[in-house]
Amino acid sequence: MGSKEVPFRDVPAFAKQGRERYGIDGATRDMFDGCLAENRSVPAKRTSLSSRAARTYLDVCFFHPFADGNARAALLALVFVLAREGVVLDHLGPLSALARRADCADSASELVRLLEILIRHTAGRAASHCSSPTRAGAAGSSGR
Repeated sequence: MGSKEVPFRDVPAFAKQGRERYGIDGATRDMFDGCLAENRSVPAKRTSLSSRAARTYLDVCFFHPFADGNARAALLALVFVLAREGVVLDHLGPLSALARRADCADSASELVRLLEILIRHTAGRAASHCSSPTRAGAAGSSGR
């Protein structure tokens, strides 16, 4: 990669083989930064974690800030928002399987619902792993 910083794009971007165009003007960078800052400052008690993670993901998709890798950057931003709250999803595949548009309210709602399901299932699997002894744990406790 060889670069310490990836610059915000300065020309229009295209995605999905040119079917989607992301324009740019002098305010685009400030608007993007403002959206991310607004999402970061929303109190957790007012907005669900899944909504905040989805909003961050969709902001990156909508603004398309980089010349390449925006979908990957959006997913990393989503994972970061979750991780900051102590949530690490054990399955990310469903996130990439669901087609969505960044400017579509229905797509945003679907993403929030999907994240809620993934968070709930991850928590459920983690709880079931903690409640059943592992082979190492069982062997370690019988030796005492």
